Amino acid sequence: MIFEHKSVLLDETIENLNIKPDGVYIDGTLGGAGHASKICEGLSPQGILIGIDQDKDALEVSKGRLEKFKNKKYFVHSNFSRIKDIIAALGISQVDGVLLDIGVSSYQLDEGSRGFSYMQNAPLDMRMDTTREFCAENVVNEYEEEALARIIYEYGEEKWAKRIANFIVREREKKRIQTTGELVEIIKNAIPAPARRNGPHPAKRTFQAIRIEVNNELGILEQTIRDISEILNIGGRICIITFHSLEDRIVKNAFKELSTACKCPAEYPICRCNGRSVFRVITKKPILPSEDELAENPRARSAKLRVAEKV
Repeated sequence: MIFEHKSVLLDETIENLNIKPDGVYIDGTLGGAGHASKICEGLSPQGILIGIDQDKDALEVSKGRLEKFKNKKYFVHSNFSRIKDIIAALGISQVDGVLLDIGVSSYQLDEGSRGFSYMQNAPLDMRMDTTREFCAENVVNEYEEEALARIIYEYGEEKWAKRIANFIVREREKKRIQTTGELVEIIKNAIPAPARRNGPHPAKRTFQAIRIEVNNELGILEQTIRDISEILNIGGRICIITFHSLEDRIVKNAFKELSTACKCPAEYPICRCNGRSVFRVITKKPILPSEDELAENPRARSAKLRVAEKV
């Protein structure tokens, strides 16, 4: 099995994790083990890596790639939203660092049969966890037109969302939409020709929106950050890489809230809540890929890394 994935912001992430040789680290989106390999390089035989991924293919490949490292390793087929349950099941209460690399991997995009890519014709799937039944075909064929339009607008930030949703509903009345190729053609027909001439591929935003809905990517992110804040040791770091503004906004706002001590309403003259900061934000502005990285890996263009430390 070929699982090629260029880890984005690799050096920057590892530097900001502040790896302790005997520490416990979680890669909540293990993927092809690019980041995890660098984490393991910094760990002693007593150090621990916990690799979590929804994709069974990724887990199998990563097990092989990380075999050469002498530290302790656990591989868990699950979603990072269950991070507290996962470490509890392993008998671990606190960790020293957590990495989340949000979004779809290069392997998933390039593996045509997975249905993530608008560049290849495949079944409408988009499941990161292929053991689940709910997939993109369900969203496209079974959601009400208003719900479809909302998802495409909110998750894809697509200004033609209502028109795309209307065209999808009209087409599925004739026959069930089953492939990415069929969906791409519908989207192209829905967006006026002048609007298709500039900017990204016309299907990019809609595919992103459906993928986020299928995998509940935004719904779990904020709560996961709160859960991580509870399991981090003092001085432990959380590093999150995002690839579009919706994710980045959630991370930014969660970090800001957890780093604010007083939660009292603005009209209170003095603090009454006796609140405490949980995080210290390390990155006031997100870390972006270098020009060299972008030249080597254009898919990194929209990546942003934010880092916070438990206090």
